[in-house]
Amino acid sequence: MTEAASMRRYPSNWPELEPYGLADTRQDLWPRADNSFILPLELRPRDKELGRVWMRDTYVNCFVVDGRPVYVATGTTRVPGLTAAGPWNDGIFMWVSHSMRGPWKLVDTTGIRPGAEKGKVWSPEFVGENRPGRMVVAPWQEYWYDDRFGKRGQAWAPEVHYFRGKWYIVACMGDHSQKVGSFMLVSEGGLEGPYRLVEGNADKPFGDLVIGGPNFIRPGAYHHIDGSLYSEGDDAWLVLHNHLYAKFRDDMEDIVPTTNLPTFQQVPYSPEPYLEGAYVFKHGGKYYLLQAAWNRSSPNADGSTRYAYDPPGPGRTQYQYDAVVAVSDRFEGPYSERWTAGVGAGHNNFFVDHGGHLWATFFRNPNFGYWADPSRVADAAVPGVVRVEWTGPEGNRLYVQRRKPAIASE
Repeated sequence: MTEAASMRRYPSNWPELEPYGLADTRQDLWPRADNSFILPLELRPRDKELGRVWMRDTYVNCFVVDGRPVYVATGTTRVPGLTAAGPWNDGIFMWVSHSMRGPWKLVDTTGIRPGAEKGKVWSPEFVGENRPGRMVVAPWQEYWYDDRFGKRGQAWAPEVHYFRGKWYIVACMGDHSQKVGSFMLVSEGGLEGPYRLVEGNADKPFGDLVIGGPNFIRPGAYHHIDGSLYSEGDDAWLVLHNHLYAKFRDDMEDIVPTTNLPTFQQVPYSPEPYLEGAYVFKHGGKYYLLQAAWNRSSPNADGSTRYAYDPPGPGRTQYQYDAVVAVSDRFEGPYSERWTAGVGAGHNNFFVDHGGHLWATFFRNPNFGYWADPSRVADAAVPGVVRVEWTGPEGNRLYVQRRKPAIASE
């Protein structure tokens, strides 16, 4: 074999857009029919009318358990009769498969709660399962009522993780909850549960109080949202919205106490817009920090359209909810400048399938922008997965698989 033939070949990086903060809107970075598909998740009775599962914040991962691949899918779902996942929903559902293409079945919870809806692994409805020394639903997670919204309380953006032989769920109580912020559940059995709340969330979400969220949130109720878990070896970290992270205690019942949570070293946009959905993924010896950012369109002076990760402002219109990514040699950073990894693929995660191929999730945000258009909204809020390409140990970028990427040698 010649030296040239033995060299691995990788897609090339696209040149960086200038100035920093512009959004790449090329169709190559969109999830398309040739690089993505919608997971054929088993339908619940509530899904029959739509014909598929309505889902935001889609999360998918592949774990090897007892030598076999286990694919898990979850996300933010809604209850019958509501058009969104708020002001309340009924908790967290989970699907499982041994193949990306399925069949995807609701995880079998019937042995834990006979007669209850299959696949529901946690809900504020389970408050009656609390026992001394075992909390399933904290008081701040229970449903509540007010004159404006009626019933309130919702779970957002769940993730499933397998760490040291145990199953964990990291999720968030959303804007209509008594307290808003991230929490973690640990299974006392298998993937199906039963799950209980970790000790550190008995009184509040993880992290400190912050100023933020809609004005209808109770004062003093908003904590850091969109929690994620990153593990490496025998150590695990909580990754939080607002670019924060925290080490978990060895017993995984709480985060290590600290006066101020450490912050990822990043290259912010100027000005920095609102970002969410932080997630850390390691590949090729590098750490990738994913975040979701609204790509807003506005007119340039010459009449052309500017697409950028700008904060809200006059003349700026939400266009796509993108996945932006930065890379680092270390978990804490410093991270590179961000780039657009996927158009309309914000609030996602990267994962590796059992064959070693890279994937990302997407859901098509139905609230604003491109997918909220009446002509498209019926195809929004989906459990989607899209192939991802790596530009190799020199380029060190991850992109949604492009149609005809240029090839560069290692």
